[in-house]
Amino acid sequence: MSGVAHASQQSSMRDFDLTKYLAGVTVRVNRALDGGLPRASAKPATIHRAMRYSLFAGGKRMRPALCLGAAAACGGQEAAAMPLACAVECIHTYSLIHDDLPAMDNDDYRRGKLTNHKVFGEGIAILAGDALLTQAFELAAQCRGWPRYSHQDVFLELTRASGSLHLIAGQVADLEAEGRSIAPSHLRYIHERKTSALLCCSVRLGGMSANCTPAQLRALTDFGFHVGLAFQVIDDILDVTQSSEQLGKTAGKDTAAKKATYPAIVGLDRSRRIAEALTRKAFAALGVFRGRAAALEALAEFLLRRDR
Repeated sequence: MSGVAHASQQSSMRDFDLTKYLAGVTVRVNRALDGGLPRASAKPATIHRAMRYSLFAGGKRMRPALCLGAAAACGGQEAAAMPLACAVECIHTYSLIHDDLPAMDNDDYRRGKLTNHKVFGEGIAILAGDALLTQAFELAAQCRGWPRYSHQDVFLELTRASGSLHLIAGQVADLEAEGRSIAPSHLRYIHERKTSALLCCSVRLGGMSANCTPAQLRALTDFGFHVGLAFQVIDDILDVTQSSEQLGKTAGKDTAAKKATYPAIVGLDRSRRIAEALTRKAFAALGVFRGRAAALEALAEFLLRRDR
């Protein structure tokens, strides 16, 4: 154990089988996504094959797992959270399809497979991303709303996280920072929006599906923000320390494109320390759940220690 978590959290994580949990989440989320999307043969079949190609390309379903884990921490039911877990995965996949395009990061591989535009062409890849973003809101519409959180609250949560002030803002700032020298504070701005916003949205939606209290929602927000930022810092580190085979995507692309990353700006050792500090803050936020957030604790530790 890394020492990042407190002793009581370390004990609960030792008792929690994360591998089994993630395997089960993946099966159930994939089943829900399969049922929630048009069939691959639905006309026009090309777009539906393209949507499914990237959505079922072998992702770890980390955002749905965080959403469902947050619901469990607040005493909710998985069935209530599942449409929202699927919605955030659709938004995440859309962002990856567009991120890989030649006009953006120009990457040929994602999760060890050819990227969407390499298989279907740029036009269909753009439309597949658009369709998945739209599909997310159709899936989210399946939730019934809760006493503290209405349909409007749910849709505002998704639109804000994926809109021009957060996810899109991060992408724009990332593109504009290529080849430039930027301050660490601006890099943090990019990562908070490009990655942390949707991860934070995932746990917040999970809590909302359980009709969580305001105090629980604040705790989940704090957790999601810090674990999301740590996730992207670690992603930056892995880009310079792992091979393409290990990552399942082209290694060293950030460096080659002169992208703003934590190792490039503050160095590798300090980047690791920053990731550790962010994860400690994420763990501290879970104290309010008094041991009921074992899945979130285990996921945070996994994200810190992952090697791809």
